[in-house]
Amino acid sequence: MTSFRCFLVLSLVSFLLLSTVLPSISTNDEQDDEDLRFLEETEGKSVDIASLPHLSDSDDDQFPDNDEEDEDSGSEQETGASLSDPYKAPQIDDKDVVVLTQGNFSDFIKNNKFGMVEFYAPWCGHCQSLAPEYAAAATELKGEGVLLAKVDATQEDELAEEYDVEAFPTIYFLVDGKHTLYPAARNKDAIVTWIKKQIGPGIYNVTTLDDAERILTSESEVALGYLNSLVGPESDELAATSKLLDDIKFYQTMNPDVAKLFHIDPEVKRPALVLLKKDAEKICHFDGLFVKTAISEFVTSNKLPLVTIFSRESAPSIFESSIKMHLLLFATLNISEKYIPVLQEAAKLFKGKLISIYVQVDNEESGKPVANFFGVSGNGPTIRAYSGDDAKKFAMNGDVTFNNIKAFAEDFLAGRLKPFYKSDPIPETNNEDVKEVVGDNFDEIVLDESKDVLLEIYAPWCGHCRSLEPTYNKLAQHLRGINSLVIAKMDGTTNEHPKAKSAGFPTMLFFPAGKKSFDPMKVNTGRTVVDFYKFLKEHATIPFNLKKAVLVPKDKPTKTSDSKVREKSSSVSSKEEL
Repeated sequence: MTSFRCFLVLSLVSFLLLSTVLPSISTNDEQDDEDLRFLEETEGKSVDIASLPHLSDSDDDQFPDNDEEDEDSGSEQETGASLSDPYKAPQIDDKDVVVLTQGNFSDFIKNNKFGMVEFYAPWCGHCQSLAPEYAAAATELKGEGVLLAKVDATQEDELAEEYDVEAFPTIYFLVDGKHTLYPAARNKDAIVTWIKKQIGPGIYNVTTLDDAERILTSESEVALGYLNSLVGPESDELAATSKLLDDIKFYQTMNPDVAKLFHIDPEVKRPALVLLKKDAEKICHFDGLFVKTAISEFVTSNKLPLVTIFSRESAPSIFESSIKMHLLLFATLNISEKYIPVLQEAAKLFKGKLISIYVQVDNEESGKPVANFFGVSGNGPTIRAYSGDDAKKFAMNGDVTFNNIKAFAEDFLAGRLKPFYKSDPIPETNNEDVKEVVGDNFDEIVLDESKDVLLEIYAPWCGHCRSLEPTYNKLAQHLRGINSLVIAKMDGTTNEHPKAKSAGFPTMLFFPAGKKSFDPMKVNTGRTVVDFYKFLKEHATIPFNLKKAVLVPKDKPTKTSDSKVREKSSSVSSKEEL
């Protein structure tokens, strides 16, 4: 009897477990078997961008050369290939640049103690700009026992993979077969100077007044050590510093007359050091401990002008500096003469802490893109601050005066400023299926805790974004009746928000309802309507169901002949189909 009772209890428990599990299995099966073919029906061809090359780190996707771009040029520019109009290289005298392939690469390394190798792509604009500078450097250095070479990474893919080539150009310096990335500017003088420092002593003796005058005439920035001896610990510290600083030439002397010509008191206690610049602040004297770290810190803090004029040539010295806090003046050329001296006076107070920069906003090539990045419009003057460590921007209010700049810079360095984020005006109407998000309505739309939000961060010039647009619009049309879902987009070139970080375009982010305090999810899925739909079904906090129906576009009038279709649609479902 007891055994029978146990059997009944076990049977009852098993029944209850099965009754609980089976519905869930059925539900999952129904979801897996959900007929989504109606989502794939399109009026035009939908592009699966996941199948295109990943270019989120490319310069083209981040900083366009032109605000307007031919409609058909996007994919060619971003994939780096044009079948109809192949790139034609200009004539460059590169006879001294060695062409390397898989077949001769090993011999090149084996037979040369020093060498430089550029991995390039024929279509790469940066590589094209580098080509004449690289060729000129090769010619100048061939007498120094250093060969410069190049590898077409689009043809030598095995070599490119072996050397971890992920961007163009990638330049390595090789010593006895060991390679390190070349860190300096991409022009002839920088390449030559950097390589000579790597293979030589890094420091040059100045023994005569003729040599001193030649150096002062030809060099824009020089450091001179006035030493007790041209060999020994003092010289070693100076030489070691020289190898750390690629863009400054270091000299040493024991000659009092040479020291005087370099604005050093001949009677000063040695070792002494001076940095000379062709700038508003022409002379900087070192008064610290004569060791590599202190000398390097002194030169780094003082080598830039009080105010650096932003250009393609000066950009590397700004962004590669160890000083990551920047103070920027934006103004047109015709009013800059009034405000640059004001910034120079303020900059003297923050040497070694801030880099002060003037950006000419009416310079289309270099100034306008920077102004756009900082959300600056008009003629100026406008002051902005930038922290390179966390990419935050700050805006100064009030007139551009010495006292205002001083107070603003002090608050910036002390961390007392609130970051500034760009924003377009909030749209007067926002009734489309894809909601338009700007910086100033981001919190209201995207961070609404009651909504699951899919956000595309795009750029108007981005070819991939244009290809995605019809698919994204179609997805929004299908989901327009789901009140808990928002399909949105934001122009990432003119709007910013700390929750919307983009490394390239398009960037797809998902903000689940009730979880807006956390970082958004990156949407790593295919770029079709079905892919997006499945992603949303899986990750949405608020469950939803989409039923098939016949779509009647909102912007098209309904004809009388379609009445039967409408009647059939309304009897089946209230959802819409494309």
